[in-house]
Amino acid sequence: MPDSNLSLNLLEGSVSFRFTPDAAIALRSDIAALLENLKAASARPAQAGRPTPKPAMEYRHTGEVFLEVFCNPNIWPSPFAAKVLITLRDERIRLTTEAELTQLVNDLNEFISSASA
Repeated sequence: MPDSNLSLNLLEGSVSFRFTPDAAIALRSDIAALLENLKAASARPAQAGRPTPKPAMEYRHTGEVFLEVFCNPNIWPSPFAAKVLITLRDERIRLTTEAELTQLVNDLNEFISSASA
């Protein structure tokens, strides 16, 4: 599948970069596992003691640019409140910022559907 531009809507502004549909599908798969962890944690009633910590999601992709997406599910009360840390870099620039998890999911779904059309 050919590369096309993925646009991510951030908390303030947006960023667009070359990305492959296969990499987007892999990222969406990692996010699906993260969402399951977040949903399980928010559905569990408050109990005495500490809940079992869930592993953080760390996605890395090296292509025309390096993309890293990180989220610690142990600090967010629900999937709707969760934010991800995004690092995007190449040899000239490095951008590190936050995005809402739900917005990232929407952006990926839009990218994948437009790439398959």
